[in-house]
Amino acid sequence: MAKQPRRPAGPVRRNKAAPAERFPPRKPPKKTAKVVFDARAAAPDEPRSFRLGVVAGATPGKWIDAWKERMPRVPLELMPIEVADQRSAIDAVDAALVRLPIPDEDLHVITLYDERPVVVAGIDSHLLAADELTVADLDGEVVIGLIDDVLGPLDLPGTTPASFAALPAAEAIATAASGVGIVIVPMSLARLHHRKDADYRVLADGPTSTVALVWPRDRTTADVETFVGIVRGRTANSSR
Repeated sequence: MAKQPRRPAGPVRRNKAAPAERFPPRKPPKKTAKVVFDARAAAPDEPRSFRLGVVAGATPGKWIDAWKERMPRVPLELMPIEVADQRSAIDAVDAALVRLPIPDEDLHVITLYDERPVVVAGIDSHLLAADELTVADLDGEVVIGLIDDVLGPLDLPGTTPASFAALPAAEAIATAASGVGIVIVPMSLARLHHRKDADYRVLADGPTSTVALVWPRDRTTADVETFVGIVRGRTANSSR
């Protein structure tokens, strides 16, 4: 029997792969776009507020609630204004709820609603026995004048103007409550200055008071347009 060839002692060495085969060359890194930090883009909007002028009796509550939901970072500031000074007050606010008329071609005017007039009298007045009054029902009554009159001259035959000077609405209503006379105002003012010793009835054939939203034509900002949209019932996604 033929002898097998003798293997050498010790571990068998295998041919090692070339370094290039064991470790493939790394791919060059991909070039990425250089990011440039823009401080102006990252900075938040400048702090601001929206100033809304409001005459006595105007009721912007639901619009304010909508503004808070839609513009949470822009606080709305209510700025009370007097009817007698409402035109000049508009220049100090972004927009205002006023009572018409307010003739000025430099203003945008959006008519909102008409308020019915009411007769305010002391709680014991015979006028309160009726559910609604007419001018004819006021025959013989003393009518208290108002400094902040918003209804204009009233044609009230058979009535007598009060012998004392005109009063602010709150004082006039307090005087009417004492039984000295009556006051005729828009319903919202009667509610605003409500007293337990006085009440009111609608004056069916009396003049109405119109409330409008106004702002200067040359100051129609994005915030003004947002508030106009809220007043007109637009949603946040509605087009202007």
